[in-house]
Amino acid sequence: MAIEDATIIRTKAQERYGETGLTQRKFRIDWTRAAAWIALLLGSVLMLAPIYWMVSTSLKAKSQIFHYPPVWIPDPFVWSNYPDALTAVPFDRYAVNTVIICVANIVGVLVSTSIAAYAFARLRFPGRDVLFIIVLSELMLPPTVTFIPRYIEFRELNLIDTWWPLILPNWFSNASFLFLLRQFFRTIPRDLSDAAKVDGASEFRIFWQIILPLCRPVLAVVVIFQFLYSWNDFLEPLIYLSDPDKYTVALGLASFRDLLSSDYGLLMAGSAVMILPVVVLFFIAQRYFIRGVVLSGLKG
Repeated sequence: MAIEDATIIRTKAQERYGETGLTQRKFRIDWTRAAAWIALLLGSVLMLAPIYWMVSTSLKAKSQIFHYPPVWIPDPFVWSNYPDALTAVPFDRYAVNTVIICVANIVGVLVSTSIAAYAFARLRFPGRDVLFIIVLSELMLPPTVTFIPRYIEFRELNLIDTWWPLILPNWFSNASFLFLLRQFFRTIPRDLSDAAKVDGASEFRIFWQIILPLCRPVLAVVVIFQFLYSWNDFLEPLIYLSDPDKYTVALGLASFRDLLSSDYGLLMAGSAVMILPVVVLFFIAQRYFIRGVVLSGLKG
């Protein structure tokens, strides 16, 4: 029966387009798909070329780094660049410092932003929309505008040269994450909250046991973006920190560049170690990351 249906469909197509037109139509679709794949492949190569060059340079001897024509594959592989780079400056201490700051910032953003977003999305109170617009107005201010008043504030609190200026602001919500979470919370049916209220659940219990478990994808997006920002942040640690024992990885890499500016092999090795946690985190959480961005974008 299926064979007869396929024969009838093909006969009708031949009557409408002709045998030649049907073949050309099929090849046109295939060529379109091939062009899309080629464009994506070229884009991937362009994006990955700097990363490949960094890793390749980190494994080269000094004589091969500026060789012309360029040496794309090191010969031999100088694996000693990595231990030399990690021991030239206390990278382990910088990594531990950065991990502590990243974890504190992620926890602070998740706690403060999720509670504020739930209030703006699910609760009704006077002035809610006006207050939300005021909070979003922070997005119109470049971060550099607030550096001076924030520095004066932390100086008056005797918190300069500590990690607190890098952590405390993230415990008072974040406008961009607040908007993202609010849009996602609004897509959750209110029937779930109403049913929980009928059963006697408090507002906090509804938030903790019903809403948050449904928001894992968008929470994963917040975690990834906050980790990326905290791990790669260079300007704020440069402003607030002066003690080398409290440096982050970004500051440590900058000091390493000043110490060994002529040894690009070691510098690229240190850079490769710095981006490794970011790449690993993305590959581990990419499913939640893509899902959270798509859902919040489509339903928001």
